[in-house]
Amino acid sequence: MRRTKIVATLGPATESAKVVEEMLLAGVDVVRMNFSHGSPEDHKARAKLVRDASIKTGKIVSILGDLQGPKIRIDRFIGGVVEIVKGDRFVLDAELDKESGTVESVGLTYKALPSEVVTGDELLLDDGRLVLVVEYVEGQRIITRVEVGGKLSNNKGINRRNGGLSAEALTEKDKADIKLAAEIDVDFLAVSFPRSAGDIEYTRELLKLAGGAAKIVAKIERAEAVVQPALDEIIRVSDVIMVARGDLGVEIGDARLPETQKMLIKRSRELNTVVITATQMMESMIENPIPTRAEVFDVANAVMDGTDAVMLSGETATGAHPAKVIRAMSSICEEAEHTTAARNSNHRMDLRFERVDESIAMAAMYVANHYDIKAIAALTESGATAKWMSRISSEIAIYALTPSEKTCRYVNLYRGVYPVFLPHKIPSPMQANRIAVEQLLNQKIVQNGDMVIVTKGDLMGINGGTNMFKMIRVGDHEIY
Repeated sequence: MRRTKIVATLGPATESAKVVEEMLLAGVDVVRMNFSHGSPEDHKARAKLVRDASIKTGKIVSILGDLQGPKIRIDRFIGGVVEIVKGDRFVLDAELDKESGTVESVGLTYKALPSEVVTGDELLLDDGRLVLVVEYVEGQRIITRVEVGGKLSNNKGINRRNGGLSAEALTEKDKADIKLAAEIDVDFLAVSFPRSAGDIEYTRELLKLAGGAAKIVAKIERAEAVVQPALDEIIRVSDVIMVARGDLGVEIGDARLPETQKMLIKRSRELNTVVITATQMMESMIENPIPTRAEVFDVANAVMDGTDAVMLSGETATGAHPAKVIRAMSSICEEAEHTTAARNSNHRMDLRFERVDESIAMAAMYVANHYDIKAIAALTESGATAKWMSRISSEIAIYALTPSEKTCRYVNLYRGVYPVFLPHKIPSPMQANRIAVEQLLNQKIVQNGDMVIVTKGDLMGINGGTNMFKMIRVGDHEIY
């Protein structure tokens, strides 16, 4: 079974129930709704498509809502597109009418930009494809020299090399979309361009006020977010980290991305946080039926480094064959998981544990990796025990057995964890072992004679209550 999870973005190519069902059957675990595009009605309709497809296919699938964030953009050109030439002067004018751009100047969505740049700053447009160097600022006008020219069209993004712009992480649109996310009942909510732990905590507070219970994803895409102590602070308060390689690469430079990606995956796992690797992983498959070899290596390397999930964006949102790209990515992940790098782990071997349930999770995984264990059944309310287990690299499948549908969708993102919904709460700890083994037998996960580990708590139904594990041979009914 594939351990690495696949996140796929919805869009114009996935508007039919048939396509969404095909995506689920092809192996998608989490669908992403990009709030940068589409209306609230579009997102509500897509969420319903996903929930209906989940019921029809019998496959648990989670929903991730992705906030737009303070994307700094140019305004629009009179003709829609211009060609700017290396060496020419080009003006970014915060006071220019938003529809009046020409080959000489264009307006700005972020009116504070003139006060935040200085002579010599490099401004990167359209994901770094074009480069402007600031010569001087005159009132609300930024006079630049074109360093790298090309075609420039409406609404393209602007980044400053090495980051440092002070735009707030949450815009008014984002605050409205947080309420929408709560209404849709998304399982994960991604915060774009966070600068600090405070941005994550503020988002969680707004979501809670709106009645939402989603796990918070911090998209690491600002240069200042990958330096200490900001990085560890963000990881510690987030449920999930996304290595958002598009804007991050523009800010820190593409050459630094590989090392930074590996560092982010490693540090997230060390701090017991889930991590998604995203952006252009299978970009050529927007049109082509097979990936390039470079894309195969990219996905495989992320898997071998320990990422929980890999993400598809335009490949499924606007691509020609969403289900095919999911199957291709799934195949790459499975092969990469067989490597030694993906199976070995020294996670927290030299550290003290802080909680009883974390200690049980670590002990269970140590035994599982050093004994002939077929599967682990983690009876859980919140999914925390299963998440801790998933930080240990292993080939042993972890089944999170829970009476909570929401927890099923949370753990669906964790590497090597597979949700099993219990339609009824377990009446007593004494019956937990029997029910757990019966669930594994019913789903043909184990058979008589297999050894399994069951983790549980003395007090059932209590978050964080896991305090024991038991090794059981399936079929030895007198033991359980």
